[in-house]
Amino acid sequence: MGTPITPVEQVQRSRWPLYILVSVLVLLLLAGSIAFWFIQKSAPETTGEIVLPPLNAPVSIYRDNAGVPHIEASSSKDLFIAQGYVTAQDRMFQMDLSRRQASGTLSEVIGEATIDKDKFFRTLGLRRAAEASYDEYSDEAKQILQWYADGVNAYLTQAKSERSLPLEFTFANYEPNEWHPIDSLTIGKYMSFDLGGHWEGQAFRYYLLQNFTEEEAMDLFPSYPEDGETVIQEAQKNSIDVTKSFANAVVPDPFNGSNNWVISGEKTASGKPLLANDPHLGLGTPPIWYETHLNSPEYNVNGVIFAGVPGIIVGRNESIAWGVTNVGPDVQDLYIEKRNPNQSNEFLYNDKWEKAQVEDETIFVKDAEPIPYQVAITRHGPILSEFAYDDQSDTALSLRWTALDPSNELEAVLMMNKANNWDEFKKALTFFHTPAQNFVFASTDGTIAYRANGLIPIRKKGDSMLPVPGWNDEYEWEGYIPWNDLPTIVNPEEGFISTANNKITTEDYPYHITHTWAQPYRQERIREVLLQDNELDVKDMMKLQNDFVNLQGKEFTPILISGLIQKELTSFEKDALKLLKNWNFIDEKDQAAPLLFHVWLVEIEKKLFKGTIDKEMMSLFEGKSQIVDQLIRRASEGNPGPWVMNAGGFESLLTQSYKAAVDRAIKLQGDSPEEWEWGTFHSVPFEHPLGAIKPLNLLFNPDEHAMSGSRVTVGAAGWSTSTGLVNHGAPWRGITDLSTIETSYNVVSPGQSGYVFSKWYDNQIEDWVNGEYHITQLKGYETNSDHLILKP
Repeated sequence: MGTPITPVEQVQRSRWPLYILVSVLVLLLLAGSIAFWFIQKSAPETTGEIVLPPLNAPVSIYRDNAGVPHIEASSSKDLFIAQGYVTAQDRMFQMDLSRRQASGTLSEVIGEATIDKDKFFRTLGLRRAAEASYDEYSDEAKQILQWYADGVNAYLTQAKSERSLPLEFTFANYEPNEWHPIDSLTIGKYMSFDLGGHWEGQAFRYYLLQNFTEEEAMDLFPSYPEDGETVIQEAQKNSIDVTKSFANAVVPDPFNGSNNWVISGEKTASGKPLLANDPHLGLGTPPIWYETHLNSPEYNVNGVIFAGVPGIIVGRNESIAWGVTNVGPDVQDLYIEKRNPNQSNEFLYNDKWEKAQVEDETIFVKDAEPIPYQVAITRHGPILSEFAYDDQSDTALSLRWTALDPSNELEAVLMMNKANNWDEFKKALTFFHTPAQNFVFASTDGTIAYRANGLIPIRKKGDSMLPVPGWNDEYEWEGYIPWNDLPTIVNPEEGFISTANNKITTEDYPYHITHTWAQPYRQERIREVLLQDNELDVKDMMKLQNDFVNLQGKEFTPILISGLIQKELTSFEKDALKLLKNWNFIDEKDQAAPLLFHVWLVEIEKKLFKGTIDKEMMSLFEGKSQIVDQLIRRASEGNPGPWVMNAGGFESLLTQSYKAAVDRAIKLQGDSPEEWEWGTFHSVPFEHPLGAIKPLNLLFNPDEHAMSGSRVTVGAAGWSTSTGLVNHGAPWRGITDLSTIETSYNVVSPGQSGYVFSKWYDNQIEDWVNGEYHITQLKGYETNSDHLILKP
């Protein structure tokens, strides 16, 4: 037997679990306090005073209830320094990732996962184009770029010294480098990339001719190419493995586009014009757009801009308002280049070997050795087809693209910000070359106008349908559509102008713009509403921007239903079909019919192409949705093409795809069709770049919200066909009534701030989902605002 335990020892021993528990709680509390202190250190200062050495005089920053910074400065220098500083406060991590992606330097901070992406962007050369563009700018614009960079760098110096950089840099384990004017221009060039130019469609059609019969290939062309026999033969006999070449290419979202419209005072309740704009781009946290108000003796302008760029690209000042959508012209051409077998960097041109320019583009990789990398640039542009691998073949594809030439769009932006009328605004557009945009315009004097503006090539031969021979001068560009001949409308009798990436010219327009326009449904719906109504006001504009009428559904649902083989349907499938027969053709989130309709179209695409077209090529399938519409229309008219016939014929295609759609809907939401809901599948997550890393998604990703609409509705909500998640739409919507131009109506989702614990981080999601807006004032915003003073 052991020594007996005394009563005192028993009491002491009984306290040990309590001591341990208390100690653990104290440690957790201490760790939580340290974490809270650390997190709070990275919060942007929005009140009080901050010393900013580059300034000449104090600057006031008022952040209103929506988190929009109103910057009041006594000079342009202080205004743009403050814009750079404030934008960096809210969006520094986004700004750094944006310049890195466009420059091809992500691997420096992320590692081997982004090497192919870096190679692609180094090959494109957006940063090289930005560097070449810098010299095109006026001294005034260069100075503004530098002032903006000074403001960003003042923030970086402060944040690094105080160890208060945004949390994302801590998780990614790096610090951002100094900001340069070229960074801002490179982000601008990236937006030209994001709004496309159709090289991928040329590559895809080249792939079709290499791998399918000519009849099968032509069935998926938007139209028969000019000089068709010649370019088809060249594509067929000059073999390049497009699947290998472009499997890892970065391709912009095919639905990048927008809506805009402007209405004459003759059709409005106020008697002055109304202007509305909602550009459609990727949805994420933070959003692409940053709303700002710039106020100085030279500027008084509010609207949105890409984080990292000075000025306001879309918005209004005290006299005018303007909006943009993507024209989407053919501004890219792939050239088939013949390589010298004895000298890999020489290419044939008019019977002579020409030496390509070779750029050394060493790629630095986190936790790995640097990768030597070279880009060969022919007279047409960089060799694009070899970015992902080292072996070189006798032929290659180079890229000619307007955005790779020097240009000075920021010059146009700064002039637009100060324009007072249509003549001054139109003059500003002489500097806006790429990407080509549909501008709508309104002024307080009652003028409304439209212009498709940008450089659109005129080709000596060919029409940008397929890659063309690069070994002679037959297919060179001869210049651009003359500036005075670009489509322009001023004060039309119809009383309004609208665009939605639709075809903007009639058949008699003398110049080629593109073969691939957006599906027409958004534009048709906008016109349908604006034609029938007068006495329009801001609420009508809000309603139209959030309109979910699906005209594609209205056109195709009867066609799809009538083509089904009824006897092959089960009783359950027939019951589910009643959802579509009774559908009001509105993509409402609480309805079942939109789920069945959209999933059915996805299954039709699968039946047509899955297992036949290489999956790596599907991202290059330009205009796929338009092509599928075209295949269905032809088949319903009794002219099924080879792809429909290969799928078993029209009726079999529709029946088998419908069965698959019903099966998928059951797997998604159960076997009670009346309980299916479009929004349960079609929800918007606003994912953060670090949200893909668990458990950081719990910190950075906002809550998901059920979403109405689809790709083809005015209230655009593009979605992943595999997950249903909404990843594309209008992160900013804006409306201006020119009768009260000092007030505009906006929503920027999920919110203005990139700081995860800010009250403005995701405060606009519900407004965005529900079609609500905040008011932004050019005057009177000081009330109920956070006030920060920047002092020299």
